[in-house]
Amino acid sequence: MNLFKNRRVDFYLIAVIVFSGFMNFFLLNKADTNEYYTVAVKSMMKNFHNFFYASFDPAGFITVDKPPVALWLQAISAKLLGFSNFSVLLPEAAAAVLSTVLVYQMVKHKAGKLAAFISGMTMSVTPIFIAITRTNNMDSILILCLVIAAWAVLKAVSTTKFRWLLLSVAMIGIGFNVKMFEAFMIVPAIYLLYWIAMKVNWKKKVLHLLAATIVLAGISLSWAIIVDSVPASKRPYVGGSQTNSVLELAFGYNGVSRLTGQQGGGQKSGTLPKMSDSNQMESGTQSSDNQQGMPNMNATSGENNNSGDGMGAAAPGGMRGNQGGMFGTGSAGPLRLFSKELSGQASWLLPFVLFAVIAIAADWFRLRKLDDKHRFTIFWLAWLIPAMIFFSIAGFFHQYYLSLMAPPIAALVGIGFSYLWRDFSDPDHSWRGYLLPIAFGSTLLFEAVIFYQNSIGTIWTVLLIAGGILTLGFGIVWRSAERKIQGAVAGTSLFIMLLAPLYWTLPSTFNQTGSSTPIAGPSDTQSGMGGMGGRQMNGQRPSGFSGNGAAGPGGGQSEAPSMGGNFGAPQGNTGSSQGQSSSNNEKRIVRRGGMGEQVNTKLLTYLRKHYNGEKFILAVPSAQSAYSIMMKTNYAVMAMGGFGGSDPALTVSKLEKMVKAGEINYFLISENGRGGQNTAVTNWIKKHCTKVKTSEWSSSSSSGSQIGPEGQSTLYVYNK
Repeated sequence: MNLFKNRRVDFYLIAVIVFSGFMNFFLLNKADTNEYYTVAVKSMMKNFHNFFYASFDPAGFITVDKPPVALWLQAISAKLLGFSNFSVLLPEAAAAVLSTVLVYQMVKHKAGKLAAFISGMTMSVTPIFIAITRTNNMDSILILCLVIAAWAVLKAVSTTKFRWLLLSVAMIGIGFNVKMFEAFMIVPAIYLLYWIAMKVNWKKKVLHLLAATIVLAGISLSWAIIVDSVPASKRPYVGGSQTNSVLELAFGYNGVSRLTGQQGGGQKSGTLPKMSDSNQMESGTQSSDNQQGMPNMNATSGENNNSGDGMGAAAPGGMRGNQGGMFGTGSAGPLRLFSKELSGQASWLLPFVLFAVIAIAADWFRLRKLDDKHRFTIFWLAWLIPAMIFFSIAGFFHQYYLSLMAPPIAALVGIGFSYLWRDFSDPDHSWRGYLLPIAFGSTLLFEAVIFYQNSIGTIWTVLLIAGGILTLGFGIVWRSAERKIQGAVAGTSLFIMLLAPLYWTLPSTFNQTGSSTPIAGPSDTQSGMGGMGGRQMNGQRPSGFSGNGAAGPGGGQSEAPSMGGNFGAPQGNTGSSQGQSSSNNEKRIVRRGGMGEQVNTKLLTYLRKHYNGEKFILAVPSAQSAYSIMMKTNYAVMAMGGFGGSDPALTVSKLEKMVKAGEINYFLISENGRGGQNTAVTNWIKKHCTKVKTSEWSSSSSSGSQIGPEGQSTLYVYNK
């Protein structure tokens, strides 16, 4: 009892935890998962080999296009709780709540409970932050790693203990093994804070930072070096790379290419490759032709371009529509974050942050020295500003990458409010006392612009304009009023300011945004590629998304397959007992998007009938085409070209060895090459394999092929 006698309950913290928990966990068991990673989690649960390499398929042919740390957590969760959409999504949602609590604690330590409460609530109503944390994309785990890194470096400077700096950079290194170079966005802030705040001489600072850099590099590259040092024949092909190398994936396509917009072979962001049937679709899954054809432009699952995504991701198919830039992210420039395409995702409170920074700078000018709160502010600005610069000029990213801005924006809103309120409530602070009502008024007017840009409810736009004018007016008029009145004005203004982003966030909490390339906001706020990438439109899922749950269209968590086996099980699929699922599940195996639509019950029945224990029951051009069979059964499907079909994972010589060894007999390929197929491999299949009559495996009336979203697809069998 003595332990709690002198401790007061932090009701602000409890409120933040409850609210964050609701925003991230409500109806989570009915939320969608990104099938690209969900299939990988299922495969990783079979054995340690698949687990370590993050193999996409249970036979260990090719990996996903990410490092494995986040998928490790998802696989462990699924192993402990059973494979379901909830268990796969749990680590991401839990990471979001933990990140919010850590931001709260950091702000509380420097600016008090009220500021911390505001920061926690701000983070929980950042639309794209909630949208991404309710998926099994990796961003939420990455954000948690970086927030822990922030907490550790603050601990280092407050205790003058070097070991906390090492923990900080170690967490960034782990973050690199979540999503590669995106983790380094916080490095300038970490190093700058340590330099300006650590109370040791400059020589020790230099040595400490050099040592930290070595640790950072070592942990960041550890998994990549291990994988690249293993002979290619002993491990899966590195998905997303062109040379079967994690280092190439990290430093090439997922490095400089993110900034320049060069996608692998050099195709500029935003260019429109020519497709068959004279359709011009915005390229998102292929860098250049690579003599392998173009990828599946209809599939939306996975966040892949050349299939890899370190700082980058994916590529839903869709017409350019009226969206500017790559993936509907607007045109590069200083106002990009305030454009229609991006403003509703994370930019809502940036005007408030601007006036908060003015107030803090004025305080520093008055004191003529930096105190701890000033350094604390500089740290978050050093995180936010590089992120803003990158997203303003980068040629290749998705809207949900903006979730990385949620922690610094939330922290700056909270600590900034503490300065603005102090100046507003103190009549001796002259002109600085007007900054708070100006900050509220300008922010509300900007929020009105966001609603107007996206044509969301005229009444919202009008009310926000009115709110901006009234908060500004009341704040100026009652600036010298009693403190209670000042508090009422500030509190009401704050509440109104957070309402608009909350409205934009709630669709994610109610599972109205997709899981593959999520975009926050009401269902009609996006169109073209950006909108098709990740939201529900008028109650209908865009092509490429399953229904509720990870199990398939309309399938809730109860339809997810049972996950047998353990990490010690042998690789590959052997025996006729594999892939068993209920007849009800088989009837629902047709999936929306890509060639997955063509993998129907009749095809699966045919393949099972002719299955004789081969390592792969079927080979398809790209990962999207493999989802439906591997989600519903325990069979392995070979994604010959990785996510988008452009990975040179399979050569003719390798294919010859596999078919002669009896590892694969059946191939489902697109006749027009729209699945991103390797031309040499496809030609070999057509030369050495025989077409299976369509009537035997499909309900299509076309002779020898089935019509699908990628054009005509044909099933071939190897002539033994």
